[in-house]
Amino acid sequence: MRYSRYEAIRVEKQDRVVTLTFNRPEVLNAVDEQLHEELAQIFTDVAADPECDIVVLTGAGRAFSAGGDIGWMQKMIDEPEAFEKTAMEAKRIIFSMLDCEKPVIAKVNGHAAGLGATIALFSDVIFAAEDARIGDPHVSVGFVAGDGGAVIWPQLVGYARAKEFLMTGEMLKAKRAEDMGLINYAVPSDELDARVDQFVQQLLAGATKAIRWTKVSANIGLKQLAHSIMDACISMEAQSNVTADHQEAVNAFREKRQPVFTGK
Repeated sequence: MRYSRYEAIRVEKQDRVVTLTFNRPEVLNAVDEQLHEELAQIFTDVAADPECDIVVLTGAGRAFSAGGDIGWMQKMIDEPEAFEKTAMEAKRIIFSMLDCEKPVIAKVNGHAAGLGATIALFSDVIFAAEDARIGDPHVSVGFVAGDGGAVIWPQLVGYARAKEFLMTGEMLKAKRAEDMGLINYAVPSDELDARVDQFVQQLLAGATKAIRWTKVSANIGLKQLAHSIMDACISMEAQSNVTADHQEAVNAFREKRQPVFTGK
């Protein structure tokens, strides 16, 4: 596999396990244009890798992924046509994760926000450090949660809770996320690696094809939902990309102040 072409994602392979590490630790693994492009391709590559049976996702440094890069957001505001490429990639990220027959395990080593949270939640099993927080604060930057959050949150925690957290952008402590079924396990940070390794070994010792095809079976309904929802979500996110509120949120982030939204 041509893993050497990846720069924003570090790819390591050992004993039929491929570990994908978001590799922009200096900005808390915020997703910029390059990382987004690589995310749209990496799950297709690992799915086709005959030497891989398990995929582990994690982040370099203190965070899993802090969500969207503010500089990239400004570029899409300035060049709205660039969002067309982003929209196509957003669908490829989600559908390539759902189409990957191999178990994808999220090792959420730190905060997971926005697209970072979406990727974690579309994984098959999610382990998080107890001091990590997870949430989808798209609305906090004047954006629609169009990258898949509106698909996966209701399936995990129900519509009432999903709408509460998607409309407020609240970041949840890992233990609370575990208690409500958003993630599988919240564990002490110094035990996270060992707990994930233990689970990976359990899967590796199992019947590989049976495990893969069980995942495929469980994902059928989720794939149908994603196909019925994603185009509308991304279209509305594209509309929010050119709103005054979104520009105000980007400005406020740069100026380290609270945004003043006007509903425009």
